[in-house]
Formats: sequence, structure tokens, C-alpha cells
Amino acid sequence: MKIAMVSEHASPLAAVDGLGGADAGGQNVFVADLATELGRQGHHVTVYTRRDAADLPSRVRLAPGVTVEHVPAGPPEPVPKDRLLPYMPDFGRYLAERWSNAPPDVVHAHFWMSGVAAIQAADAQTPRLPVVQTYHALGTVKRRHQGDKDTSPPGRIRLERAIGRTADAVIATCSDETGELIRMGVPRTRITVVPCGVDLKRFVPHGPADPANGRPRLVALSRLVERKGVDTAIEALVRVPKAELLVAGGPPESQLDGDPEVRRLRGVAAAAGVTGRVSFLGRVGRNDVPELLRSADLVVTLPWYEPFGMVPLEAMACGVPVVATGVGGHVDTVVDRVTGVHVPPRRAVQAASCIRDLLADPALRAAMGVAGADRARSCYSWERVGRDTVSVYERAMARCEVPV
Repeated sequence: MKIAMVSEHASPLAAVDGLGGADAGGQNVFVADLATELGRQGHHVTVYTRRDAADLPSRVRLAPGVTVEHVPAGPPEPVPKDRLLPYMPDFGRYLAERWSNAPPDVVHAHFWMSGVAAIQAADAQTPRLPVVQTYHALGTVKRRHQGDKDTSPPGRIRLERAIGRTADAVIATCSDETGELIRMGVPRTRITVVPCGVDLKRFVPHGPADPANGRPRLVALSRLVERKGVDTAIEALVRVPKAELLVAGGPPESQLDGDPEVRRLRGVAAAAGVTGRVSFLGRVGRNDVPELLRSADLVVTLPWYEPFGMVPLEAMACGVPVVATGVGGHVDTVVDRVTGVHVPPRRAVQAASCIRDLLADPALRAAMGVAGADRARSCYSWERVGRDTVSVYERAMARCEVPV
């Protein structure tokens, strides 16, 4: 199968060098690992992402059967994703021209703006190309939780609804997202839940770990944006004596002092009186993440909302229990009181209570670690996710062939 993936702001190449910036996180890894797995299964994948630097080559081989193509749309420099919508018509025109000569069998758009460009280009072909949409995050949810802090373009929610009603299939990454899509007017028959996967060769329970220093260790691995709830983890530390919190993500370590969110979080730590127990590691390379996670007694992930959440799954695969907010994809992946615990968002006192209880019970943590690793292996391999995704592609292709 010839598969075109469109990921306008989230280049899979970024997954190689480490994540954690404001616009670089789980979607980059999702696209990179899914494309790689589909290539391994014998498909031919081209990932189209926006050129954000002048010196980037036109095409880069990511893995066997997988090529990343840089699309000229907007200035060849970094642009925050919430300012990219004006460049999507150019992105779509580029795709339409490329596909007029060599059409793919199916188009898979990642994120709503990718859907805008993908549908524009697919509709320009004769016959029209089938389009599968994965949102990765929904404007309705973002607006609900962030209110006036939501920097999305004004037309986001309207366009997301139009994309969902136009696409031949929609992949939701968790069961919670399905209900949200139905309320948006997306036909239930076009929605399929296919979760994110985890690299089970990289994330394993046994292997080297970062050095310990004798303190109980909490690890938070995240993009450094406010809604990820790192401040809640810092505030919880007040009520967890002697524990340390390692915060991984954001810019490279050498640039941490200039990052506004790092400065804000350092202020939170200072106000809480835990500055000496919070360490900001900066961006961590993907190859180094398993050793960091395995060094933790607990992995803490406390976002206000979470479309999927790859970090809890990676922690579980490493045999580390998780304290996670009971939102979005966490409800599917983290089994409460089995592979970790659920806590309410923005409730530092309750998070601290759960963290203390788990740190005081090594046997329970060990049991949760074993259960988490078993769950990751049995439910979230990329091989399984790849097969399920191809099944959605096939249904979209069949639907596109039927006159509507």
C-alpha cells in the first residue's frame, strides 16, 4: 500500500533528537513510530511535513520504506503551530501537485491543520483519494480546559467539525475522544479507536538506569506547557518529604534559563520551598528516555487533559508505576490501582497523598510495575497498532470507492 501521511507541524525527524518543546511531543513520536512500523510491514510511506529551516533536504529516508518530504509552505523557519493555518492552502496545493503524478492509495492526516491540507489535495484528484484523520487533540477540549489561554485560530473548532464529516474515516486514540467526536457531529460509523503504540524493544523493564542518589525519585517527562501540569507535581512535592522530582523536557539544558515556562516553574518551586529538590534536565534524547524512566520510583504525569499520553505507556513498558490524572487516554492506558493510580487534575494534595502511599509500599510498586509491563506488551505493541491502522485504511478506501 502507498500511504501518504501529512503531519504539518510535527516532523517525525524531531523524534530522533529529543522532544519537549512547546510544539514537539507525542505526535512526532506517534508519526515516526507508526510510519516505521508500516514500512516494516511492507508498505511504502511518505510523511509530508512543513519545511521549517532553509537548509533541510527535500527528502530524507527515515526508515526502510519510509521517506520524509519537506513541504514549502510559509517561511522556512520555525513558526508556532497556532500560526500555521494561513499556510495550509499552499501546503495543500503542493500535495495536490505531487499526488497528481504519483497518487497514494490512502492519505492519513495527523492534526486538524493537516486535515485541511490533506482534504484540499485529495479532493483535487480524479478519482478522489481516501482520507483518514487523526486529530491528536481537539479544539473543543482545549477550549474547555484552557479558556482564554487557548491560542488556537478562531476557526479551529468549525474546521475540525468539517474535517470529521468529510474524512472517510477518523481514528480516535482513546475511548473518551469518541464521545467528543460524536458530539461534534462526526458519524459514529466512521470512528475507530486505535491507540498509540510503544516501542517494546526500547522500553523494557530490565536494562541500565540513570544513577540514583538515595532519594525517592519522581520523574515527569513532558512538553513544558502549562496544561501539562508540571506545576502540580512541584506543588505535590511539598507533602512528599525527601523525594526529588526530575523534570525532563523543554529546550536543551543550555537554554533552560531563557525559557518562559521553565522560569515560571522555577518560581513555583521557589514559592513552595522545594527548589533544592526539583531538577530541570532539559530536552532528553529518545535513546536516553528509558534509562531515565527506569531510574524512577514513580513516573508522574498530571496534565489537565490528555488526548492520549505516551509517557505513562512508556513508563509502564519500563516496569515503573504511574501517577496520572484520570483524563483522556490515561483512563484507557493506566489501570487505576493495577498499573498506577488516577488522580484529579490540578489537585496537588491528592496527588501527594497517592505518591506518599506508593513510595511507602515497595511491594505494591513492584506489582504495579509487572502489571504495567504486561499490559504494554499485550495491548500496545506497534505491530498491533499498525495492523489495526491498516484495517482502517482499507475501510476508508472501500468507502471512497462507493458513490455517496
